[in-house]
Amino acid sequence: MNSFSRQRRLTAAALTALAVAATATACSSGSDSSDGKGAGSGTYTIWDPYPQFDKNSAWGKLLDQCGTSAGVTVKRTGFDTSDLGNKALLAAQQGHSPDVLVVDNPVVSTLAEAGVLTTTDENKLDTSKVDPNLLAAGRFGGKAYGTPIGANTLALYYNKKVLKKAGVDISSVKDWQSLTAALAKVTAAGKKGITFSAIGTEEGNFQFLPWFWGAGAKLTALDSAQAVSALSLWNDWLKHGYAPNSVLNNTQTTSWQEFAGGDYAFSENGTWQLAAAKKAGLDYGVLPVPGANGGNAAAAVGGEFVTVPVQKDTGRYATARKLATCLTSTDNLYNTDTTLSYVAPTSEVQAKQVAANAELKPWVDAVKAAKGRTSDDLGTKYPKISEQIWKAVQSALSGSKSPKDALSAAQSTVK
Repeated sequence: MNSFSRQRRLTAAALTALAVAATATACSSGSDSSDGKGAGSGTYTIWDPYPQFDKNSAWGKLLDQCGTSAGVTVKRTGFDTSDLGNKALLAAQQGHSPDVLVVDNPVVSTLAEAGVLTTTDENKLDTSKVDPNLLAAGRFGGKAYGTPIGANTLALYYNKKVLKKAGVDISSVKDWQSLTAALAKVTAAGKKGITFSAIGTEEGNFQFLPWFWGAGAKLTALDSAQAVSALSLWNDWLKHGYAPNSVLNNTQTTSWQEFAGGDYAFSENGTWQLAAAKKAGLDYGVLPVPGANGGNAAAAVGGEFVTVPVQKDTGRYATARKLATCLTSTDNLYNTDTTLSYVAPTSEVQAKQVAANAELKPWVDAVKAAKGRTSDDLGTKYPKISEQIWKAVQSALSGSKSPKDALSAAQSTVK
């Protein structure tokens, strides 16, 4: 049966998943509902997770321009990212889905599984220029359900002054062993090693995944030797004083504040801290998270997808596609991703970004190595897996369980 006419399966699992699937880098709130239906003309609704941008912002103006180009009026509402998925499910239940939905990438597979979204085969969005690893974050059941508007991810900021004082050459940091050796030198020199967020939420899991994947571990086997090695790395850092006990409660924001104080050599954080790094006046550099044995680890992909929800009136899809295509065009992506502090999802625009700002080069490298949290067709299973990972991290770092026992318990619960 064509999915345009299929019945929606708005499951309890989808609702539960959305409660914890939001990424860690979102902002405020808003509310609205879809109206003004009339294919090819009138008002088309767009929902996004950028309530910080008003109608007069670059983002607000772009939406209006895309509407004008498509010959329609755009009615836009910005929601808090943690609310948007549930609002989209509710709207689908009521038959009032927005025409275009910009949604956090881990939520795409949950909405797709619930029957809320059309596939790119159906809505005809062109994804041919998108980097495959980024497009995979919006795939479910072998099908793509949208196109990324941009991406962010994690890397290691480093303080050049602290490293120089400790006699550490950043070019020597290539894997876990050399990174740990650098942390030992820094602490021996009287400074602090590395700070990150290990808080018991998705935010902490987002920060742990580069090490988990960098060890070669898989989300379907939480108790593997590779997974244990990743958690043991963090655990050993705390034991040796290379990382502070505050990581157990640190958000990415409070972790950054520790690094901004100037005493830490490294901080695991994201592109969204670039402006803060400049404001802090730090002499800093950026290094992709190293894999256990070298190379760049796959950090988790952050960022949103532009999707086209299922509508009863299938005549609306043509204009919805025009709007979505406009928002993700090569010309508009450059300006939009600059506004959002994102790396573009296409190599063409990434090259333009680096040409304009050479500081983005390590972030482009990190994004190219990044991986979607639901890329392995985990769908609504991912939030449960994620929860068990962060609980295991908390158990190990607090000393209540060994890394091996904590991850064994996590795998048993997931099964």
